[in-house]
Formats: sequence, C-alpha cells, structure tokens
Amino acid sequence: MDDIALAVIGGTGVYKLAELQDVESREVSTRFGSPSGPVRIGSLLGQRVAFLARHGEGHSVPPHQINYRANLAALQDIGATRVLALNTVGGIGDDFGPRVLACPDQLIDYTWGRVSTLCEEPGTEVLHVDFGDPYTQSLRLKVIAAAKATGKALVAQGCYGATQGPRLETRAEVARLRRDGCDLVGMTGMPEAGLARELGLEYACLAIVANWAAGCG
Repeated sequence: MDDIALAVIGGTGVYKLAELQDVESREVSTRFGSPSGPVRIGSLLGQRVAFLARHGEGHSVPPHQINYRANLAALQDIGATRVLALNTVGGIGDDFGPRVLACPDQLIDYTWGRVSTLCEEPGTEVLHVDFGDPYTQSLRLKVIAAAKATGKALVAQGCYGATQGPRLETRAEVARLRRDGCDLVGMTGMPEAGLARELGLEYACLAIVANWAAGCG
C-alpha cells in the first residue's frame, strides 16, 4: 500500500486533478468489483494524493449505478484513510447560490435502490455505525482551514439532500427539501458517506454549487 495523505473523489465536471505531478494510473480490483475508473496517484504540495472520478473519466456512470462500495474500497486498498468528496450540487438555501463552495455538516438521504451498506452477504458482520454526524469533523476542519489559508470563500456548514437522479428535481420536490432543512441538493452524497463510515474512512464533502435548484434563487 502507498502512503496516501488524501484521496479525492471527483464529481460532475471534475475528472482529473490538474495539479497532480508524477501521476501513476492504477487499475484496482476490489471485493466489490471494479471502481468507476482507474485511480490516479501523484504528488501535490509534497504529499501523495490519489484521485478517482466518481462517474468515470467520460462521465459514463449515472449516479444510481455508481459502484460506491468499489470506489471507496479501491481507495482504501491503495492505502488511503482520508477521503475528500467533491460534489457538484444545486443550491437551495439563500447562502448557497451559484459558484459558492460549501463544506456541509449534515445530510438527508432520499435515494432508493442503491447498495448502501457493506452488510449484504450472508455471514457478514452487521455494522451499526454511529452516523449522527455523517462527515468527519477533523477532516472538515482541515478543509475549512485550507479554504481560509488560500483566501477562498467557503460556507462552513449546511445540509446536503441526496436525491436519486439522474433527472433533476421538480419544484415541489425542492420545496420539500427546503422544508426538511436541506441547503444543497445532489445525487451522489449517499450512500457514499455511509459506506465510508462503515469502512472506517475519514470523509468530508466539498460541495460546488453549479446552479440554483428548481424554484430557488
């Protein structure tokens, strides 16, 4: 295994980390099957960093068909213990308009039919993980500190609503999300965060607001 300081999962529009140097492409096979694509490992600011495109490098895998277990297991298998998820989202809350960066601290799962746990096979240990705070606070604080150090404006909290996709939400659905307390809406926040917790990975989300959700703004 490599000494990986951080693994980054890229969302829609983020299919590589241009800043990575001396990049090695690695095909990884896991007990859950193949991830969305090769894992790119390189150097960034003197640290070993891994990158995986969640939707595949040609955006060929829709949100509901992503093998989230394999993606996370692949990163863990190469030695990663910390995962920063980049999620392209729609804004709902007033402070979450287009081009805003946010590091949410809560989420609500509206997805269905996705493999959402490691506890699928007969004889597998049942994992009742604590998920009250779905993102790792220590990693969130590092993201917030990094944004401050580089002068990037960042909303340091918020609730991510994970919807099924791949279609966008109706105005009525977004109104429901707002009533439920969601500030952001995306399609890939779950089961990724829950699986990361089951695997024992530190996990945080950096959300990039692409547009207002339907009926907002």
